Amino acid sequence: MTSIATTHGYPRQGRRRELKRAIERYWKGGTDAAALLDTAATLRRQRLERLRDAGLGEVPVGDFSLYDHVLDTAWMVGAIPPRHAEAVPDTTTDAGRLDRYFAMARGDDRVQPLEMTKWFDTNYHYLVPELSAGTEFALDPTKIIDELAEAAELGVAARPVLVGPVTFLLLAKAAEDPDFAPISLLDKLIPVYAELLGRLAEAGAEWVQLDEPVLVTDLDPADLERFREAYATLAAVPNRPKIIIGSYFDRLGDAAPVVVSAPVEGLAVDLVGPGSASLDDLAGQPGLAGKRLIAGVVDGRNVWRTDLAAALGKLGTLLGLVDRLDVSSSSSLLHVPIDVTDEPDLDPTVAGWLAFADQKLEELAILARALNQGRDAVAGELTVNATRLASRATSPIVRDQAVRERLATVTDDQLRRRSAYPVRAEAQHDQLKLPAFPTTTIGSFPQTTTLRQARADLRAKKIDNTAYDQAMRDEIAEVIKLQTELGVDVLVHGEPERNDMVQYFADQLVGFLSTRNGWVQSYGTRCVRPPIIVGDVSRPRPMTVDWASYAQGLTDRPVKGMLTGPVTMLAWSFVRDDQPLGDTARQVALALRDEVADLESAGIRVIQVDEPALRETLPLRRADRPGYLDWAVAAFQLSTAGVTDATQIHTHMCYAEFGDIVDAIVAMDADVISLEAARSRMEVVGELSEAGYPREVGPGVWDIHSPRVPPVEEMIEALRLAGQTLPAERLWANPDCGLKTRGYAEVEESLRHLVAAARQVRTELSPVG
Repeated sequence: MTSIATTHGYPRQGRRRELKRAIERYWKGGTDAAALLDTAATLRRQRLERLRDAGLGEVPVGDFSLYDHVLDTAWMVGAIPPRHAEAVPDTTTDAGRLDRYFAMARGDDRVQPLEMTKWFDTNYHYLVPELSAGTEFALDPTKIIDELAEAAELGVAARPVLVGPVTFLLLAKAAEDPDFAPISLLDKLIPVYAELLGRLAEAGAEWVQLDEPVLVTDLDPADLERFREAYATLAAVPNRPKIIIGSYFDRLGDAAPVVVSAPVEGLAVDLVGPGSASLDDLAGQPGLAGKRLIAGVVDGRNVWRTDLAAALGKLGTLLGLVDRLDVSSSSSLLHVPIDVTDEPDLDPTVAGWLAFADQKLEELAILARALNQGRDAVAGELTVNATRLASRATSPIVRDQAVRERLATVTDDQLRRRSAYPVRAEAQHDQLKLPAFPTTTIGSFPQTTTLRQARADLRAKKIDNTAYDQAMRDEIAEVIKLQTELGVDVLVHGEPERNDMVQYFADQLVGFLSTRNGWVQSYGTRCVRPPIIVGDVSRPRPMTVDWASYAQGLTDRPVKGMLTGPVTMLAWSFVRDDQPLGDTARQVALALRDEVADLESAGIRVIQVDEPALRETLPLRRADRPGYLDWAVAAFQLSTAGVTDATQIHTHMCYAEFGDIVDAIVAMDADVISLEAARSRMEVVGELSEAGYPREVGPGVWDIHSPRVPPVEEMIEALRLAGQTLPAERLWANPDCGLKTRGYAEVEESLRHLVAAARQVRTELSPVG
């Protein structure tokens, strides 16, 4: 048996975010469809060559996307919502097809986009397919067939990797009837996948991987039975490629016997993190011996070097249990940056601890060579690897005894506010004197070219800190003036000084490091550079107080202090894998507690600690959730509970399903929570109401991830909907999320509409206000 190295996917954006720039030029009319598609083709070719040259024996195709792979799947199976088909009826040209595709992704002045939410427990956002009982599927395999042909032209052995039918339907939502279950369409969808298999065989595919990551969630027996029947049908397709069922992000658990017994030729399984338990799930399963197993032993989601000796131990356990054993990352490498060697600012020792996508490819090639030729063939590489791991384990960068001693002194009293919410609410209302349906924004305002240039000039030492600070103060003054003129009730300073809501704080906290080119796709053309937590975390000095104090000095209206919460700091960073996540979260929480105290001392009476990642980090298995929620909620409480009753604590969450964490949201004990709600028509407000949520809520009435400006009437309708389920005196009006990705023209108009809508509904539902 010869083993090969492979992976599930590779970053899409290009080494310098070439795809992002090409798409955004196209949106602005600066280039045409042909030029955009040429750029995409060039990037795909470069990816194929990179994967081939790294020593992969088989490369994935189909994972590249202009926006999102789930959206691509919806397009492939013809799941186009009627409103998008009507808005863009002509798709006979490249421009027409792109127009409809991007209308589904981000909407425009004609039509609202698909809902967007987090891909399992990652920070990647996918577009949620909309399906109804009347949905009719129809295959369009053009994209995957073309990409398979591109690989063939380069002489690269390729494996199509596509979202499987069960995952596609279980991730979809009902377009109209909330009681409709998209999984009921499986019998209509399977023939489309069967047709796809035939087309892929005709195009020369030997293997096809159908990813079913829902297998690592708690599926009920009916869904597992649907899965079994679906793959029995697909396996019976004549003259098809060999099928691999892929899963990742957690262990297979109860799904293991169903997956192993499926009459397909291969499995791809995550064997790191929680997924490492899949080794036990697979052991002894009848039917495993005859299959190809793609073993995910290199972490596809974090940036630390793999312990190659330990990975070889896992692989050795599997040798002899399967017909063919290949080596892979645990998931697509979409979730990590491209290349550590693009980081000249990193300490070389620390850089040696890290493996981005390209370094992970190297690790995969080493492991495959060891399987084929024995450990002696890679003895030098194993020695270097062991030396790097030992260097990290013993480095003084990793441990700070003062931080650990302070953490050991934390008591339960420090996790509780001084008074119950009704007492606090009265004190806050007396202090802030806000009307009913107070208006605010989530925090950030547009990051203009001028602001980005100022940051670039500071890095390049073209301007000094004094000039940079003045540029930021000038922008803050304009933001405060604009909000005041528009009539916003609780203001923000706009965060012009912040490059990113996590990196800004990471740059000022001991224990974090940032990258220069470590970009990772978050959604569409939005890329972020997640910091890396290398050691114990502390705050050497205040991080936001000067900016917030300056803004508050410009107005009599309350200005929110803006912080990123401890769970989000972890979720949107690459975390340490050498201690429990809860320990790292509490270290960050103590640093934020100090910042909250300093903001309050400076006269800031509204402080927002954002936790948009609380839901996305929720373990996929229900059994693992209570432990996570215990430390996640405690970390937020530790950050915020030290303030007086009159200081109003806000938090913000977005783009996730919140129904199953409502109890945790209540336990966080924030005075006000703002949530994404525009794309889901206030669904989350109903969930909070049903759970008896006792405090104030700001449901988002403006989808800021779309360029469209919602009319006043649309916002009024959203607020009325919210007012049907929660008392008017406990509702705020705000956008879904921060405004940094929008332009000032649309922001000003949308905020004007927001204020007008709040005033109208304030009159209707709360005449006294």
